[in-house]
Amino acid sequence: MQKKTLVWCNFVTLLCVACGALAQESAAGGGSASPQSGLLLTTRGEPGGGGRRGFGPPGAADPLSGKVVDGTLARFEPKDGQSLEGADRWVWKSVAFNSEGVVEERGSWLYVPVDSEKPQILILNASGQGETYVNGEPRGTDIYGTGFVHLPVLLHEGTNRLFFRAGRGAFKVRFYPPPSPVSLHGQDLTLPDLVVGQPLDSWGAAVVVNATPQPATGFTLSLRGPGLIGGTSPVPTIIPLTVRKVGFAIRAEAPAAEGKIEATLELRKADGALCHSLPLSLEVVGPTRHRKVTFVSDIDGSVQYFGLRPATAAGPDDPAPAIVLSCHGAGVEAQGQAGAYGPKSWFHIVAPTNRRPYGYDWEDFGRMDAMEVLSIAQHTLKYDPSRVYLTGHSMGGHGAWHLGVTYPDRFAAVAPSAGWPSRSSYGGRRGESADDSSMGALLARCRKGGDTAALSANLKQHAVYILHGGSDDNVPPGQARTMAEVLEKFHHDWIFHEEPGMGHWWGGEADDGGTACVDWPEMFDLFARHALPPDSAIRRVEFVTANPGVSSRCHWLAIEAQTHDQDLSKADVSAWPNKRRFKGTTENVDVLRLDVGCLAAQEPIDVELDGQTFAAISYPAGTKSLWFAKKDGEWLLTEKQGPARKGPHRYGPVKDELKHRFLFVYGTRGTPEENAWALAKARFDAETFWYRGNGSVEIVQDVVFSPSRFPDRTVILYGNADTNSAWTVLLAESPVQVRRGQVRVGDRTFPGEDLSTLFVRPRPDSDIASVVVVGGSGPVGMRAIYPVSVFVSAVRYPDCLITRPGNAAQSRGSENVAVGFFGNDWSVAKGEFAFADREESPSP
Repeated sequence: MQKKTLVWCNFVTLLCVACGALAQESAAGGGSASPQSGLLLTTRGEPGGGGRRGFGPPGAADPLSGKVVDGTLARFEPKDGQSLEGADRWVWKSVAFNSEGVVEERGSWLYVPVDSEKPQILILNASGQGETYVNGEPRGTDIYGTGFVHLPVLLHEGTNRLFFRAGRGAFKVRFYPPPSPVSLHGQDLTLPDLVVGQPLDSWGAAVVVNATPQPATGFTLSLRGPGLIGGTSPVPTIIPLTVRKVGFAIRAEAPAAEGKIEATLELRKADGALCHSLPLSLEVVGPTRHRKVTFVSDIDGSVQYFGLRPATAAGPDDPAPAIVLSCHGAGVEAQGQAGAYGPKSWFHIVAPTNRRPYGYDWEDFGRMDAMEVLSIAQHTLKYDPSRVYLTGHSMGGHGAWHLGVTYPDRFAAVAPSAGWPSRSSYGGRRGESADDSSMGALLARCRKGGDTAALSANLKQHAVYILHGGSDDNVPPGQARTMAEVLEKFHHDWIFHEEPGMGHWWGGEADDGGTACVDWPEMFDLFARHALPPDSAIRRVEFVTANPGVSSRCHWLAIEAQTHDQDLSKADVSAWPNKRRFKGTTENVDVLRLDVGCLAAQEPIDVELDGQTFAAISYPAGTKSLWFAKKDGEWLLTEKQGPARKGPHRYGPVKDELKHRFLFVYGTRGTPEENAWALAKARFDAETFWYRGNGSVEIVQDVVFSPSRFPDRTVILYGNADTNSAWTVLLAESPVQVRRGQVRVGDRTFPGEDLSTLFVRPRPDSDIASVVVVGGSGPVGMRAIYPVSVFVSAVRYPDCLITRPGNAAQSRGSENVAVGFFGNDWSVAKGEFAFADREESPSP
């Protein structure tokens, strides 16, 4: 049978001829070309499947997962008409690429063999795929078909095997030579808008491509153009064969008129020689127009932006404007969200990005982005602190629900439009299935922070306006009706309006300059009639949280630790300020704090918790707070918990500790196979976070890492105690130890080289930062965690998860070995863990 390959010598000739004319920013210019054909994995006798939707969640079995795990994917060469071994229903079918580089037929996997006469580096521009493997190593994907993912790949001499797993659209694959060994890419820029009459001192970001087999070091970026103030920004070291979105300073004099500033971004080597340049445009807008505002995020040090429609000029006697935080829907830019509102004099519209148009459903990094943007807006805009409101549309409507129940004392009113309450009510979560085992119960807790109905008691702190189109076929109105039924049981300050005949996005029916489904007059009337009360005015706090590390406080009450991690914790406490008395009940609370600064006088205080009385407590003049901790089921008056224990400063689980400008540290002390895995996995996760979260992650070798060089930064460590030298300084005292051939969790030891590990520990030299371990007990366990990423949405993990590959013959993707949450002292002994029935390796 004829081998379906790309005739690489002809392709290289084509690229070499066109290379001189290749535009600096072009990925689809004259120098790009696509394969002629490939093989598509389809279901025999049926139309092609839809990728991950056909196989289940990450970790679930699929036809090629076994080859990823055992390391044979790099050598696997399917043939036209061939079935997969042990899976006759799957068959490979020859397909052709069209002139646009697209495979129009649907399938589950696409195989593209590429022959090269010599080792060389090319840029791969692929889209529509959910997973990518180049010679067995994972690379970043473009599941949403944005087109901006251009990754340098090393092709070795001979046949190179590329596999693409289906995602959301058609497969598209193109190659082209890099315009320079280290270059700039013109797509995916993050740039601020300039404002007439206002100087600018801000940041932009552009993608730097390192198409070399060595780290790119010593480069700088500088922006030149009329009205711009010169300066250079260092480019951090970029590991081989990848991209990183890099920030650069933008300073400008106050522009005199609206328009554009045509500028040039220059990438220079350490000796000052020009390496590559990129033309770009900066928008200049009037003072009342909506605009993009950029900032450097404390989450990962990346440059992000938010959309702002400032309040129009008000009179000197008018009150300060309000802030309305507005969350966009899936696929919508924050700038577009801000522009959907008509100008108003009494409030600013502040639109965070969710880190990307699809982002994180306003959970995880999306939630962190929203609250970071709100904090920046509150520090930079003139506003009335008592008038802060929350709204959003579609996915952003879910964002309004989620942020509203998570931070109940931050907003005076919440108004979701066309929103869905929770993923469980709208399409479900990946991997969400009924599992009544002890492991399943612990894993189910990880989802409770996203359960709007379970946290709905927190909505008592807000007014609520629910808006939905009666004919919405995207987010059915039943989603809004469900929440109306929830609120009807206990809430007394809410409105539900269902607009007859309207769909998901509907326009200017309100005829007030904005888009009606977001700029709805009655919604803003409700906002105008509500304000945040001062804490001293609150007599009763009912508060629910699933994670004190995400949401610990409501007014003068804080839940700082739980008895059962990630389960719902509740407190219902009333205050009598003049009598200096508190009384209330709790559920699943291990540490409770009361802020007594709201009391009328600094005199002795009485507290009753769950029927237990503390009389005449001395007023804590220094901290103005009282702490109570549970011991053996009884409350004790105590001091503030130390930073070594779990608390609002650091609580877990894994994804919620990805902050504090985290960095990746990959191991270099293993075998060549282990070291190659660590670098490939770190690169894949960084590319994933760039794509999913507009992220910019610093990646360093273990031999470069030292605690003093990277203080108070969370570390994601790739490898184990034998392969990563940073383990000794970061995890020597950890109760979870991973070595070649075994994993120890507390006093249990699990042997085998097929174990995958994902867990979080407090960083021992920091009061705030953590260490997240991504590793395995051997090459099989390491490769099994390749497709598992903490940087995608809708996936949650506990404090500790140990898995091994499932039995391929029984179509099991992965099996849990240990699942758990550490105790409040970060120990296994005082935590909650569930283990596999047997500790020894299963029979093959």
